[in-house]
Amino acid sequence: MNYQHLEKYYRGKKVFLTGHTGFKGAWLLSWLHTLGAQIKGYSLAPENEYDLYNVIAGDSVCESVIADILDKERLKSELTSFAPDFVFHLAAQPLVRLSYEIPAGTFEVNAIGTANVLDAIRLLDKPCAGIFITTDKVYENQEWQYPYRENDRLGGYDPYSASKACAELIISSYRNSFFSLASYSRHQKAIASARAGNVIGGGDWAKDRIIPDIIRALRQGQPVSVRNPLSVRPWQHVLEPLGGYLHLGTKMIDDPLTFSDAWNFGPLSEDNLTVEELVNVALQTWGKGTYQKPGLPDQPHEAGLLKLDISNTVANMGWTPKFTARVAIQNTLEWYLKVEQGEQAVDLTRQQIAHFSHG
Repeated sequence: MNYQHLEKYYRGKKVFLTGHTGFKGAWLLSWLHTLGAQIKGYSLAPENEYDLYNVIAGDSVCESVIADILDKERLKSELTSFAPDFVFHLAAQPLVRLSYEIPAGTFEVNAIGTANVLDAIRLLDKPCAGIFITTDKVYENQEWQYPYRENDRLGGYDPYSASKACAELIISSYRNSFFSLASYSRHQKAIASARAGNVIGGGDWAKDRIIPDIIRALRQGQPVSVRNPLSVRPWQHVLEPLGGYLHLGTKMIDDPLTFSDAWNFGPLSEDNLTVEELVNVALQTWGKGTYQKPGLPDQPHEAGLLKLDISNTVANMGWTPKFTARVAIQNTLEWYLKVEQGEQAVDLTRQQIAHFSHG
């Protein structure tokens, strides 16, 4: 789909963006800036100098508040004083394997942090669209070929997945209790959740994610270690779901009663690659490298198969993915490769956004 309509909805509008210093948050920040939005970010500080937020000079394109999503009074103060037209909630503990190390902390950030944002929106005395980003892992995954639909049962084996399922229940509770569709004319708050698949893209340096692991290995001249080569994931370029979130925001302005709901964003059902297939495409794009499959008998459980059904989003929102999984992998590796060759990350990021949104 084409995203040229977005500027009409976001130019000059106030957008409160949590998690703006993270990987997805920095990409969304850059896109919102190109649309002419006035952005206030709320997040913990970037962990490293080379994180995407820093290399795109994020402080220069938004009002950045470095604070904890669990500091509910600070969050309320920052959000309500800004009086946003849109809230995009991306702040999270996003790693499955880390959630085994800090389970309680993962539940606090992902569940209670979501409730804190919703509580702050309650205090706004103006219309606002709130888009809450969860994950494809909110479903009780039976690891079957059946793709999960928005009305399927929520669950989660690992603490990360369960914490995001909790967030979905909290979003639904607030929508029913405080932002009901029947009383929209009174409160004027539209609340939606967005469930995206496995996101890849330039500038991700997180631990225990396949693309950063590939890049680190290639830089060091070492074989890529592939933990779960046969696992199938709904791979998508980061701009796919971000475009979906932005498009969802426009729909919530035009028709809040219809679009205040949960929505899946992922690749087409037939476009799912294994981890091993992803690694092969990545190495072909880079032009060199090898991989190995080490024996890791004691590693934490991670789902082997997960598919999303995006038919509801396609039919009712008019959103469709633009890239195949292979093209997404190629675009991602080309971003890292060009940075390795001396191009500026901020320029590459803006170029990929422009090409994606207008191509």
